[in-house]
Amino acid sequence: MTAAQAAHAGARSEIAEIPEGFKLDSPRVEDGSAIWRIARDSKALDLNSSYSYLLWCRDFAATSVVARDAEGEPAAFITGYLRPDRPDTLVVWQVAVDAAHRGRGLAAALLDGLTTRAIDDMGVRRVETTITPDNAASNRLFASFAERHAVPVRREALFDAALFPDQGHEPEVLHRIGPFEVPPGTGH
Repeated sequence: MTAAQAAHAGARSEIAEIPEGFKLDSPRVEDGSAIWRIARDSKALDLNSSYSYLLWCRDFAATSVVARDAEGEPAAFITGYLRPDRPDTLVVWQVAVDAAHRGRGLAAALLDGLTTRAIDDMGVRRVETTITPDNAASNRLFASFAERHAVPVRREALFDAALFPDQGHEPEVLHRIGPFEVPPGTGH
């Protein structure tokens, strides 16, 4: 654990560590196709166009993260952005782990690593995400994230199912997590 992670976690020992054999990194444009494939194969995410993942890797690399395997290939990712009207809020857009690497704690390590970086580098104080009620894995991931960091979670319906043009789309529930303490000496 880095000094910044320890400060961010309030010196708590539960912060999720990156599993052995993986490295956290910022996404690069050439990762876009692998990230698109991981999203497609997840069977849980709304799949965006392959073009959008290329743009995401170019324009939002600072607020996104990938886990690279021993060969340097993306094994998991989180895409995120800062809310334009609340620049202290990191919105987590998508989280996915390649099926071959699930069950190792990659999603939690990615979320902790990205949030630590966003707090230290950008002064982020809150994390927001939307999750459908039927997505048990994401609901568990973000609940345990808030618990690890001893910060509150507020949930409210953001987009009702009737707003979506496609039939059968679940409502999107907004999870507001934080505020996080900004470590001393980060300049924020």
